[in-house]
This record gives sequence, structure tokens and C-alpha cells, in this order.
Amino acid sequence: MIHLENVSKVYANGTQAIKNLTLDIADGEFVFVVGPSGAGKSTFLKLLIREEEATNGKIVVNGHDLRNIRRSQIPYLRRTMGIVFQDFRLIDKMTVSDNVAFALRVVGASDSIIQRRVPAVLRMVGLEGKEKCRPYELSGGEQQRVSLARALVNRPALLIADEPTGNIDPERSIEMMKLLTSVHKKGTTVIIVTHEHELVKSFGGRVIRITDGKIAADAFLPKKAVSAAHNAAEKEEFLS
Repeated sequence: MIHLENVSKVYANGTQAIKNLTLDIADGEFVFVVGPSGAGKSTFLKLLIREEEATNGKIVVNGHDLRNIRRSQIPYLRRTMGIVFQDFRLIDKMTVSDNVAFALRVVGASDSIIQRRVPAVLRMVGLEGKEKCRPYELSGGEQQRVSLARALVNRPALLIADEPTGNIDPERSIEMMKLLTSVHKKGTTVIIVTHEHELVKSFGGRVIRITDGKIAADAFLPKKAVSAAHNAAEKEEFLS
């Protein structure tokens, strides 16, 4: 599903954010991407959604070779993805239902599909009764769930979440992670960029650590922190 081969990204100011990165993520994987601030995590995501173009190397996402993709084809690439942003990016003048429906309208979905899918996805994320609310009337956790519902309503093969728990409290963070794992169980590939190591240790999965634009570690961590002190220490060292 995702293939990066010898990928580098150098910005106009000379900053090299990604350095000769090679990586494969298969269909159906659940992946955390971690690393310190400035490590290249955000650039990595921007390359996947073609918000930024690689300076060198090959990137293939959902069958699209991003080296050769035309600007007119980028919206079709993004229709195969659902993207959950840290800052929600909801439209304040629209209701919850309209924010979610907007993702369907831009791809030309029929009214019957919109009327069927929007209530279903809002139920899935626990927002029944909030359909007519405006985003500013919701808590941070509720706004994040609207963002997730909007990302899921097109039934994407790939879900990318950029710091999905960064602006919500710890209890809501657990709820969000449970929603993301339930989405994964339905067959969706999930990539989560996060700095919250406790969530990673609690939920487990494949963890890719990016440091200084390079992959510093790539391994599977089991769900739940183990009790053995040395194993816990190894996990902390891996994530740091």
C-alpha cells in the first residue's frame, strides 16, 4: 500500500527534513510514527498525502506513484485516504452533520449515500444527538471525533492521524485510540503520528521512530506495558 524508496526532502531554505528514507507499510497494518520535535514526522506525512513533493526518491501510495502524479490527480489520491488533523480543521459555520457530509459532497456522492452514511458514521464515533451542533459548541474531544467521522465517511483504505490526541485530555485520548483501533479491526490501514509514548505502550503495534529525518528504529511492540522492569526500560529506550 505504501512504499518509500531512498526518499529525501530538502526545503528551499536548505533544511533536509527527510534523509534517504526507505520504508514499506502493508495493507491492514496499524502503525505508530514517533520521534522528537523536528525529527521529520510531519514532513513524512505531508509527503504521503502529496502536500509536499519529495526532492529525491520514489513514493507509491495506494497505487499512485507520487513522482509522476499530475496536480489534477492529487484529489483522487486523497480520496483513498482519511486524514485526521491535530487542529481538527472543521468549518465553524457548518453543523456537525454538514461538516461530515462535506467530505462526501466534494467527491460527488449522491444525496441518498450522504443521508445513509453520515448518521451511521456519527453513531460509530458516539456523536448521536450532536448532529445539529456547530463545532464551537462542542468539547475538544467531540470536535476530534467529528474530524474522525469526516475522515471515515468515504470508507478510505488508509487512515492517517496526525497527533489525534494532542488537543484533548487523557480520558478522551483513550477513547480516540479505541476508536482508531476499532477502525483498524475493520480492515483499514492506520498510521498515527504521536509524541504520547504512554498511548503507544498501552495500545502497541508497529512503531517507527524517526530521528533527524531517518528511521532510527522499526519494531513491533506488544499491547500493554509488560511488568518486567528490564522490558519496560527497553520500551522506554526505543521510544525516546
